[in-house]
Amino acid sequence: MQLTWISKPFAALTLTELYDALQLRMEVFVVEQNCPFQDIDGLDAAAVHLLGYTAEGKLAAGARLFDAGQCYAQVSIGRVVVSPALRRFGLGQELMRQAIAHCAQLFGPQPIKIGAQQYLERFYQGFGFGQIGDMYLEDGIPHIYMLRP
Repeated sequence: MQLTWISKPFAALTLTELYDALQLRMEVFVVEQNCPFQDIDGLDAAAVHLLGYTAEGKLAAGARLFDAGQCYAQVSIGRVVVSPALRRFGLGQELMRQAIAHCAQLFGPQPIKIGAQQYLERFYQGFGFGQIGDMYLEDGIPHIYMLRP
């Protein structure tokens, strides 16, 4: 499945793009994962938002990209999300390839840190991330910090 990828700082997002991103994050992180938490965390304004749209104009995947010092000391990727209806097409793989490439393009080649749900450790290892530190609970879900040198 081919997606059209856009990356924009928060202030450049259209209302529709912002709504699409928040709606998809709510669908997955709050409803699907049955985890009531504060998704709108004050960090969206500091992020570059990477959004992948289908030819029909439906948001299929997204992530937030942060320069070093905005979220962690390192460049970081967060709120990595793929539409449940479109998961069988390998969009998670494409999203991570795009996110890593956009980070390098935006912020230069440097380490990338993520806070990953622990069950996705092998997925992120496939992109060169390795666990750093111990497991921690975030909103009741086991997470680990991972770093891609």
